[in-house]
Amino acid sequence: MKSKNKIDPSTFKIAVVGAGSWGTAIADLLACKGFQISLWVFETDVRDQIEQFQENTLFLPGHTLSANISPSNDLAAVVADKDLIVIVVPSHLMRAMTNKMSGHISDGSAIVSASKGIEQKTHLTMSGVIRQNLPEVTQDLMAVISGPSFAKEVIQKMPTSVTVACKSSDTAAVVQHAFATDYFRVYTSDDVMGVELGGAVKNVIAIAAGMLDGLGLGLNTRAALITRGMTEVRRLGLHLGANPRTFTGLAGFGDLVLTCTGNLSRNYTVGIQLGRGQKLQEILDDMHMVAEGVKTAKSVYNFSRKLKVEMPICHEIYRILYEDLAPKEAVHRLMTRTLKQELDEE
Repeated sequence: MKSKNKIDPSTFKIAVVGAGSWGTAIADLLACKGFQISLWVFETDVRDQIEQFQENTLFLPGHTLSANISPSNDLAAVVADKDLIVIVVPSHLMRAMTNKMSGHISDGSAIVSASKGIEQKTHLTMSGVIRQNLPEVTQDLMAVISGPSFAKEVIQKMPTSVTVACKSSDTAAVVQHAFATDYFRVYTSDDVMGVELGGAVKNVIAIAAGMLDGLGLGLNTRAALITRGMTEVRRLGLHLGANPRTFTGLAGFGDLVLTCTGNLSRNYTVGIQLGRGQKLQEILDDMHMVAEGVKTAKSVYNFSRKLKVEMPICHEIYRILYEDLAPKEAVHRLMTRTLKQELDEE
C-alpha cells in the first residue's frame, strides 16, 4: 500500500467493481480527481453507453461521466494490477463476485467494500465475505466505506460526508485521501464492524419508515421509529464488539436519518408501497435496482434470534416481508409490547 502522502493519480491504479448507481457515482468521483478508473460493468449495453456516450442511462441517467472511466465486462482484467479495488455490488452477489476475483488480485492491493448487507446463510458482513473468499487480502488491507450518501447527490457534487473504516490507520488514510474532495469529506475509523452494521441494518429500518408514511402516520411516529431503530442497531453492534460511539456518527445515525427520510432511498420507497397495500413481489418486479433491506431483513431476523438480541422492529419488518403480516398489525404489535424502561443496561 502506497503512502497516503504519495497518491499520484497518474500512477495510482483504481478499479471499481459494479456500475449500479452507487458504483457509477464512486467511479466518477475518483475519475474527476484524475485517477484512471477501470470500471467493471455487468450489462453489455451499460458498458456501451458509458464507453460511447459517457452516460449510464440505466442507473444514473442525465449525468455526463468523466472520460477517465474505462468500462469493461472483463472482471479479471479490471481488478488485475490495481493499488485499490472498490467493490460496489449487491450484497447477495458479493460471494460470487469475489470468487471470480480470486487469483486475479495483486499482492498488496487494498480492497474497499462500498456494499451494505449481511449474508443470509453465514451472517457475515461484506468484509467478512470478502476476506473469506480472498484470503490474500489481509485485515490491514480490508476497508469499508459508509455514511449518508445518495448516489444522485454525490454525482451532482453536493456536499457529502462519509466514514472509511479499517484496522490499519495507514490504509484508512490512503483511502481517505484517494476519495476526499472539496464536496466529499471522508473521516476515518478503526471500527469496521460498527460501520458495516450501521450501513446494513439501517436499510431494514428505512423500510419501516417508508411503511409508516405509506400508512399515513405522522412525524411523531417516524421520530420514534428512527430512535428505537437505532437502539436495535446498537444492541446488535455491542453484541458483536462494535464501538457504541460509531452509531452516533455518520455510519450510524447519519445514514439512518438519511435513509429513513429521503425519497431517493429505495428501501424507504419499498416501505411506502407496502404501507399503501402493495404486495412485496409486485413492488420488486417494478424495480430495476436492489433494495438491500429486503434481503437484510431476513439475515437480521435469523441472526438476532440466534444471538438472542432483541430487535422487535426488524422482526416485525421480517414478518411483513416474508410472512404477509399486515403493516397496521405490525404497528399495533410494536405499540402494545410489554412496557419497560427506555435505556438498555449496557
